[in-house]
Amino acid sequence: MKRSQINTSIQEAKKCFEKHYWTLPPDPKWDVTDFGLGDFDNKGLVLINLTEEPEYCEKLMYAKKNQRTPAHCHVKKKEDIIVRNGKLAVQVWKGKPEENLIDFQIKISGKWTLISSGDTITLNSGERVTLVPGVYHEFYPLSEQCIIGEVSTANDDLNDNLFLDPDIGRFSEIEEDEPALVILVSDIKNEEE
Repeated sequence: MKRSQINTSIQEAKKCFEKHYWTLPPDPKWDVTDFGLGDFDNKGLVLINLTEEPEYCEKLMYAKKNQRTPAHCHVKKKEDIIVRNGKLAVQVWKGKPEENLIDFQIKISGKWTLISSGDTITLNSGERVTLVPGVYHEFYPLSEQCIIGEVSTANDDLNDNLFLDPDIGRFSEIEEDEPALVILVSDIKNEEE
């Protein structure tokens, strides 16, 4: 991923947040990823880690129409995906998609709902879905832009994201074609290694 593309995405996200009155904390922890696939317009996401505590985490995310967050699950993390503005599709599977085509219960906006593995849930502004460990999920905006919240148990992006596609990497390799507007979470992790 080019640094210029990251910078542009951060500027677009900031404009969208400001337009919808989402004030960011001082020096937020930005994360921009194409999941190592080199196709940010179709497989990409902008994230901000708002809170990272040993017991819980909160993120704010930004995606444009046609940008998918590829199918993945977590071993430990339980999370609510919340539409803060826009319209979001969330496809869910109980276990790996090809293995478990069964019905199961999932919480949608706090109410238990029976769905079939592989169903796509449509969430409007203010609605949420609760995802427990082992439930694979993929999401993408149905609106032109979408602000997505995540409230979860402790977050471990390096070890607790199990993607279906083995070619996916959680953090992107960056081609430095212009100076960085912000330091990304991945920049910090690379410095620590």
